[in-house]
Amino acid sequence: MSTRDLIWRKSSYSNGVGGECVEVALRKGTAAVRDSKAPEAGILSISAASWRALLKAPERPSACPEGHLRGI
Repeated sequence: MSTRDLIWRKSSYSNGVGGECVEVALRKGTAAVRDSKAPEAGILSISAASWRALLKAPERPSACPEGHLRGI
């Protein structure tokens, strides 16, 4: 996946003053994720379905029975 044409969105948890953040770009059934502080460090590319499942995991107690993802 070429990152040149991607439109990156910052996490809603970004505070604008160097907080720990990620950026995501969605295209053609794929989610690209990168560190907003070091975008040149590389990207994690996963399917859009996996990205949606990751975002919903904290809402489903059975997805993380010990609460490891709570508060993310």
